[in-house]
Amino acid sequence: MTNSKPPLWRDIRFWRIALQFIAVLLAVIVVVILLGNLNRNLQRLGIPFGFDFFKQQASFDIGETLIPYKPTDPYTHALWVGLINSLRVALVGILLTTIVGVSAGVARLSDNWLVQNIAMVYVEIFRNTPLLLQLLFWYFAVFLSFPKTENKISLWGFISVSQNGLELPWFTLSPEFSALLLGLTFYTGAFIAEIVRGGIQSVARGQWEAARSLGLKPGLVMRLVVFPQALQVIIPSLTSQYLNLTKNTSLAIAIGYPDIYFVASTTYNQTGKAVEVILLIILTYLTLSLTISIVMNFFNRSVQIKER
Repeated sequence: MTNSKPPLWRDIRFWRIALQFIAVLLAVIVVVILLGNLNRNLQRLGIPFGFDFFKQQASFDIGETLIPYKPTDPYTHALWVGLINSLRVALVGILLTTIVGVSAGVARLSDNWLVQNIAMVYVEIFRNTPLLLQLLFWYFAVFLSFPKTENKISLWGFISVSQNGLELPWFTLSPEFSALLLGLTFYTGAFIAEIVRGGIQSVARGQWEAARSLGLKPGLVMRLVVFPQALQVIIPSLTSQYLNLTKNTSLAIAIGYPDIYFVASTTYNQTGKAVEVILLIILTYLTLSLTISIVMNFFNRSVQIKER
């Protein structure tokens, strides 16, 4: 009796590979068609496609820079300045919104009635109002309502507040940066608070009781037993909020903070290179998002409980 192999078209492994190949082929065909159509339309309008404009003089000023910049620099340098400004907001925002979100999430489960309800009011207000409206509030209703620089308000002796922004002993934060940072931090922190609350509540009640039976105080129970287990539930959703915060930095244009989107928009208006600039913006935010996803996925794997 001879064993005959089944036909190839009945092999599930063949179809898995074939369907993936077909999907990739269709995606390539769609991209080629779209690029061809784009090229024909640009030729019809007499607009050449290319990135030669990067070498041209930018000829516009950028109000806030972390690296030296002058209007005579090329567009590439101006875009680098905008990218660094975006990264500055994103990185500091991720740090602060994590602190605010975790604190508010833990506070929502507090046994103290006042702390619990303050956290609830914060979450409900900031989570249910548009981010753009919050940014405009922080900028126009808060920072621009401060006194002028000569009449600045001193807080705790080493922090000064005025229309010029927050003045610290080492550096000054502009009102645009401060408003954007606070808006993103408190808005995203409200969502993270609910994620943290849900993650903590997902930990089995027996874990709380076992820790308390060992004589641990409530703070140590949360820090050493409950929260590390809750991270397995928290981190995947936390990644989405970090991505949202990074992409929401593009709203900086509403209050005049010169991020990558702001600088790219000015570049487009001056050069008329709409397609090239839009592609650049897409690739920039895509790269930032993928980087955050990779880092958070690595962190997520490191906190997973390994069964033995």
